[in-house]
Amino acid sequence: MEKLWSPWRSQYIDTFKEEPAESLPGSLFTRILNEKDDRKNYLLYRGKNAFIIMNLYPYNSGHLMIVPYIEAREMSELNNETRLEMFSLLELGINALKEVMKPHGFNIGANLGRVAGAGIDDHLHFHIVPRWNGDTNFMPVLNDVKVISEEMGRTYDKLKAVLDALAKQ
Repeated sequence: MEKLWSPWRSQYIDTFKEEPAESLPGSLFTRILNEKDDRKNYLLYRGKNAFIIMNLYPYNSGHLMIVPYIEAREMSELNNETRLEMFSLLELGINALKEVMKPHGFNIGANLGRVAGAGIDDHLHFHIVPRWNGDTNFMPVLNDVKVISEEMGRTYDKLKAVLDALAKQ
């Protein structure tokens, strides 16, 4: 039997022992914003109206999300300043990923509404998924398994350093 090492899955399994998210106030993102330990939550960058955070259950290494501070389901619920900053943070995230991970391309998008695939449908957010030539393989198709190539804490440290430097420019 082959074994895949993914120690972060134990963190996910541990969440089943906690109080269901529906009974907690605010969205997951709002709760993370109120905590002080950005590294623990993989929060990479806090802007004026939005932030960059790593996806805890990534599609690929370096999977980022751009999230407004305001809980909103629709883009129309955000003011122009927030929408503009979100697109600036998309660019900042892409530039950091280019420098750190050297992807060949990106998938960028938002799932608006549960039926569209939103896991957190009460707090819209954009995804940036770095892609590489040949990063698709038989594992997800045949085994319903996705292999993440780098431990998230290590990816966080590299991206955080580059994002901080890029933001100062």
